[in-house]
Amino acid sequence: MSVSPEVAAKCLVIPDKSGYDTNMFNIPVKYANFLDKILIPNGLVKDRTHKLAVDILGTLPAECKGLVVLCVLKGGYKFCSELVDTMETHICSSDINMSIKVEFIRLKSYQNVSSTGEIQVIGLSDLSTLAGKHVLIVEDIIDTGKTMTKALKLINEYSPASVQCASLLLKRTDKSCGYIPDFIGFSCPDEFVLGYGLDYNEFFRDLPHIAIINDAGIEHFKV
Repeated sequence: MSVSPEVAAKCLVIPDKSGYDTNMFNIPVKYANFLDKILIPNGLVKDRTHKLAVDILGTLPAECKGLVVLCVLKGGYKFCSELVDTMETHICSSDINMSIKVEFIRLKSYQNVSSTGEIQVIGLSDLSTLAGKHVLIVEDIIDTGKTMTKALKLINEYSPASVQCASLLLKRTDKSCGYIPDFIGFSCPDEFVLGYGLDYNEFFRDLPHIAIINDAGIEHFKV
């Protein structure tokens, strides 16, 4: 699937059918026989995250004294940790006078009786505390984009000063609603990706790389 110029300008594009032999990397023994390939090595993930951190800080207005980061659990925790650590390191080594507050949330989508999609933000008890604040939502992967679109609409109802979204991955899929995050690490093929926080039935979150599971892994870790 092709990548739009807008997306290509924001991220590194991982081509379809690309990847690396798992034998070239340190893989936890428990996962060694269940991966088809390494899609994005850990070092590349971290380097790209560091660049995103600098880019994000560069978009904030000079008068911004605080940033509220909403980390979407569970998958976003590793990406968010690396991103925030890098931003704080950059702040400490520069003349930026700003603090970062991290909140952990979950986005739950559901259907009501009239089949109209809604979204529920779990973990932040009072969204009104975001009023007048600069907000960054940190997500592991944007698939169709429908859930994030609804979340942004809901959060904007509480009048934050700004709301931006950073996603480690943006999946190339014909099911996309067209939503494009403000910051993107990688554009990835329409495959089931896992590792670096992303899971398959709660396994593989601790895999340091982003990888593709094989058929044996799907069978072995199914519930």
